[in-house]
Amino acid sequence: MQEFAERVAVVTGGASGIGRAFADRAASLGMRVVLADVEKAALDTAAGEISATGADVIGVPTDVTDPDAVDALARTAVDHFGGAHVVFNNAGVLVYGAIWENTLEELRWTMDVNVWGVIHGIRSFMPILLEQNVPGHVVNTASMAGLTAAPYLDIYNATKHAVVALSESLHKEMLMLGAPIRASVVCPGLIKTKITRSERNQPGTGTRDPDRSELSEGGALMSKFLNEGIEDGYPPERVAEETFDAIREERFYVIPAQEDVKAGLYQRLDEVRDERNPEMPGILAPED
Repeated sequence: MQEFAERVAVVTGGASGIGRAFADRAASLGMRVVLADVEKAALDTAAGEISATGADVIGVPTDVTDPDAVDALARTAVDHFGGAHVVFNNAGVLVYGAIWENTLEELRWTMDVNVWGVIHGIRSFMPILLEQNVPGHVVNTASMAGLTAAPYLDIYNATKHAVVALSESLHKEMLMLGAPIRASVVCPGLIKTKITRSERNQPGTGTRDPDRSELSEGGALMSKFLNEGIEDGYPPERVAEETFDAIREERFYVIPAQEDVKAGLYQRLDEVRDERNPEMPGILAPED
């Protein structure tokens, strides 16, 4: 896909972080933007700020765990702008802990947002993109956690691996169909976002204290590592820039990650190839 002006971008989780950067980049290229997020106040603010740049944007409150809400988002894109061309299935959340340390509410919520949110996005928008039969792109936000597996991020790792697999299947299906649609999976490293504060949006009971006081020692160490890394992480705008480059180049993998973070991926690939037991990535290895 080479032409972006007047095309329609749909971004879930678009009110902040990487999603907001996707929306800003799309608007700067002349795209019309459908901005979706579960946080209405933040969504209204983001839509207003993007609109103030002269872009054509609408904000649609959307809970990606609800298939009817995602169907409604797709209908809104078609009704308001006439279609959709680049769909960013970006909404995501993170909880810390080993599986046995997490509540069922935490596990189900993370799976519902990170995996079912992407599934709903694909189911709702792919028929539209295929019927249009013009160049389009689906971008699914995974994580380096979808290519590696750090300790005490169990359910998050599992969901992001699922997003990578779903995306790869979609990519191959478009090739088999000969459709003008392509797919990319974005696997960021340490990015300066609010992902570690995801629990602010968890519905119902079972949420942890935002200060992480209930975490086990391992979970607390992972929380400390991620929060410190994110504080000095890449800006979300870098992710957006690399992603739009990938859309132009019809490139599947987008990995905007620090070299020491990527080293963990290279180590894992070697372990799989050589059938060796997994070891702790160097960046996470205990200090002597």
